[in-house]
Amino acid sequence: MNSTLDLIEARTSCRVFDPAPLTVEERDAVLHAAFRAPTAGNLMLYSILEIDDPALKARLAVTCDDQPFIAKSPWVLVFLADFQKWIDLFAVSNVGAVAGVEHRSVPGAGDLMLACCDALIAAQNAVVAAESLGIASCYIGDILEQAEAHAELFGLPNHTLPIAMLCLGRPVSGRPPTPHYTKHMVQTDTYRRLSRDELGEMSADLEALLASHGLAPGIENYGQAVYARKFTQPYMTEMNRSVERWIERWSTPEA
Repeated sequence: MNSTLDLIEARTSCRVFDPAPLTVEERDAVLHAAFRAPTAGNLMLYSILEIDDPALKARLAVTCDDQPFIAKSPWVLVFLADFQKWIDLFAVSNVGAVAGVEHRSVPGAGDLMLACCDALIAAQNAVVAAESLGIASCYIGDILEQAEAHAELFGLPNHTLPIAMLCLGRPVSGRPPTPHYTKHMVQTDTYRRLSRDELGEMSADLEALLASHGLAPGIENYGQAVYARKFTQPYMTEMNRSVERWIERWSTPEA
């Protein structure tokens, strides 16, 4: 192992931070690392919102599934998939004069996937850079929920969406790494669905690895636990609704 792999091995999410602000130099270093991330066609199909307003942090602590620690986080970054800046550039670049291409006025599903990839790769670069500086982090996937509220809060035009939010700060105590299940994760050449026996093994292994206090009453196995705790919860219904709304906005021309 080397120091970079040691860093990645030790990293885990943190939700309790020292309230002291990060230095300008620390912030700049983390942002620079984000900007050094790979990007599709070198188009930088993302933007980053720094959330400095305490009132806005407090609002996000409510809209992002009621997580009070968000409001107390010293540094909050929202990573946007952003094709709006290119649509705007096209609008002032007389692209209609370009011959021999199929002209279009809105980004499509492929543009969305590339922009989401760009934003998430940049976010993970930021996470690793922050960890190297002793700055902990936590991803907030719930930023995808409440599409209408978040679009209004951030003033987002149609061809943008918040794909991830990061809360960052210095941890107040040590953080044991969260165990991750890795069996069956790598396959060769083609996808193979797991057999019934392998799925049973997966469920048993996950229960032993992650359910240290046992399963909830009425739950027989880890598959049921995830189904009840994650897949069928109201917040996932809201997330799916909101993501459909984000996609609808993405493919709608600006008024």
